[in-house]
Amino acid sequence: MAGGRVLSVEAGSLAEEIGIERGDLIRSANGRLLRDVIDFRFYAAEELVILEVVRDGELHRLEVERDLTERWGVSFTEPTFDGMRECNNHCPFCFVQQMPPGLRPSLYLRDDDYRYSFLYGNYITLTNLDDADWQRLAEQRLSPLYVSVHAADPDVRRRMIGNRRSPDVLQQLERLGDLGIHVHTQVVVCPGMNDGDVLRETIREMAALHPVVLSLAVVPVGLTKYRNPRIRPLDRDDARGVLQLADAFWSDPPAGIHDTWLYPSDEIFLLAERPIPPSSFYQEDAQYENGVGMVRNVLDDWETSAQTITLGATGCEGMTWVCGTLIAPVLGPIAEEFARRSGCSIDLLPVRNRALGDTVTVSGLLFGHDVLDALARGSTRPVTVLPRSMFDQTGLRTLDDLTRADMEGATGARILLAGNVSEVIDQLSPRTGAVL
Repeated sequence: MAGGRVLSVEAGSLAEEIGIERGDLIRSANGRLLRDVIDFRFYAAEELVILEVVRDGELHRLEVERDLTERWGVSFTEPTFDGMRECNNHCPFCFVQQMPPGLRPSLYLRDDDYRYSFLYGNYITLTNLDDADWQRLAEQRLSPLYVSVHAADPDVRRRMIGNRRSPDVLQQLERLGDLGIHVHTQVVVCPGMNDGDVLRETIREMAALHPVVLSLAVVPVGLTKYRNPRIRPLDRDDARGVLQLADAFWSDPPAGIHDTWLYPSDEIFLLAERPIPPSSFYQEDAQYENGVGMVRNVLDDWETSAQTITLGATGCEGMTWVCGTLIAPVLGPIAEEFARRSGCSIDLLPVRNRALGDTVTVSGLLFGHDVLDALARGSTRPVTVLPRSMFDQTGLRTLDDLTRADMEGATGARILLAGNVSEVIDQLSPRTGAVL
């Protein structure tokens, strides 16, 4: 049956006023069957709304008059009521297919659903859209979307995504532009496949589609020890080659592009041993979750936080800061200066990713058991700071399903989750160093 199951209703909201309850199924709005939360927001956005609601197997028809600024105050158990559309491609570098066995089922879902792209900024390939999808995009103008381009050359892209029937992505982006839909794009760089001249051409073609294409991020391919052996990770020279192309673009941008627009990820700057750009470089934050500007955020946060630290201010005798190996050279000087200013001893503990392999160096993909093993070998500090990014969006579980409580029990240390220094400071009591 079409419709969305109600998870919760806000107190005092319009939904509560008209009698919507947890567990109800909202089937339609103004005669339109609901496929997802987007449909509900779109079709229930009128002043007069007729809802069909199913409760205990009975269909109820509710006629509602509302102010256009009034929120419904209802949430659903899932954002899409008819499931998630999965990927129909066979990318040889697909990260999901490189995950080890035995993890929770959600980690193996290969999302390629344009609705999740609109709602959450997930990257999609546009290869599974049918006529009905294009009609809906024309009607609801779901913008912006996030599109994995990988290569502008159709043949190169088809080889990269393992789909010989893939449409020409340039034509698809132009079609989205004709509908008034903007996109953020990305290229996942695989050495020998879509770097060099191919990447140069992709940058040029994407820039030619500005302002439909709002930004282009260039990120290195993520490879685990379960990877396809034909694909190798980026090394320092590869990363420097990407930045040479970016430098050429920034020094002579196409007409009409007056901001940065092209964003190599933080990882590429770190691999190339190039300084992270200043804050003014990051004029677009839509690519932040793609690893663009996260390190700059840490550096800027430290610059501000450092001024607030005085000797003994944290009330903490010792901490261990856990991180992935890639960010360690950035965090090292920060940890040393923090310790000098505060009098709190700090051990920086870069953790090798044994679960996924040494090619995975970012903090956000650390497994809880790898961290516990590293702590057991090298830390006795009373407080341990873990990267918030190694936990799920709720901040509850690691990739291998450990909770903060599990890790506190295993280490005997107080565990803090943080993404920057100010979050560490905020969680320390000035008197005891206890977690607040």
